[in-house]
Amino acid sequence: MVNISIFKKRLTMKKVVVGLSGGVDSSVAAASLQHQGYDVIGLTLWLMKGKGQCCSEGMVDAAFICEQLGVPHHIVDTRDLFTANIIDYLVSGYESGVTPLPCSQCNRAVKFGPMLAYAQEELDCDRIATGHYARIRYDEQTGRYQLLRAVDRNKDQSYFLYDLSQDILKGTIFPLGEQTKEETRRIAAEFDLKTASKPESQDLCLIEAHGSMASFLDQYIKPKEGEIVDLDGKVLGRHQGIHHYTIGQRRGLGIAAPEPLYVVKLDAVMNRVIVGNRAAGGRSDCTVGRLNWVSMTEPASPITAEVQVRYRSKAVPVTIIPLEDHRVKLVFNEPQFGVTPGQAAVFYDGEIVLGGGIIEQYN
Repeated sequence: MVNISIFKKRLTMKKVVVGLSGGVDSSVAAASLQHQGYDVIGLTLWLMKGKGQCCSEGMVDAAFICEQLGVPHHIVDTRDLFTANIIDYLVSGYESGVTPLPCSQCNRAVKFGPMLAYAQEELDCDRIATGHYARIRYDEQTGRYQLLRAVDRNKDQSYFLYDLSQDILKGTIFPLGEQTKEETRRIAAEFDLKTASKPESQDLCLIEAHGSMASFLDQYIKPKEGEIVDLDGKVLGRHQGIHHYTIGQRRGLGIAAPEPLYVVKLDAVMNRVIVGNRAAGGRSDCTVGRLNWVSMTEPASPITAEVQVRYRSKAVPVTIIPLEDHRVKLVFNEPQFGVTPGQAAVFYDGEIVLGGGIIEQYN
């Protein structure tokens, strides 16, 4: 059993707005902060209609948790904001042959910024908290707030949070960053929270709402038949739209070959899916734009670090070379498989998130 007394009560009451999705993580974040002596206010963002961790059932469970804790619950309609910043962003990206990463975009433009603004303007509160697994600390030497990986590396969500500004980090608390998911479940049971045994939600709420990304995209993008070709241009099969494919994909290609083939490129102009063996999918470098430097200022000369090019990928050594227009070139120590335009490249120095951006192109 985890002893709830690890959450030491504070001497003075502080107000905090906790983002509640209706899941166990955000529920424990709210309950633990209340136990520490914070004056907790629950806030749920209404992102879209239908089932999902942030909508419908999630709002009901979030309201129940607030009732259980005896705290107020606010619901803010952000559907238009979500449509403009996430749905339109995804659709235009997939149509152009890239694989957008909606979660970091959503955290920056839809969740954290609007949540903090609502807390400050409507609730007279300068702090928000969420159930994300990450940590924040202030570095007195640099005068910057640093974003760090969570203690539980299996649940670490810092990859999705690299785009948060200093102002947002200053006003944010991550109560779960120092604990494991197993501890969160045990604490939820000790608090007797309704969500204690609630199943894990999908990483992406759109998949949870629509069953799959393909099903979601098919509502917005019309089928457009094209060719699946190898690196020499030989036609191996047909497809119904490049939006159904992503770099590194192996399954669901519907083609026969003597060796495993992977998607290595999407050609939106020719409406082609290009496949090759795994070696053909390795990339030695790529360029990254839309950068946000979190725990350090923008470098003026090359630096070495580690980079993570997918949420579940391993952080690998890289040289980061500054380019014009606040972009960088990444040169990997070894070729990397699955480097995908539209996904985030997040830079680390051990547990510290240095910054990150969106992969634009590669060689």
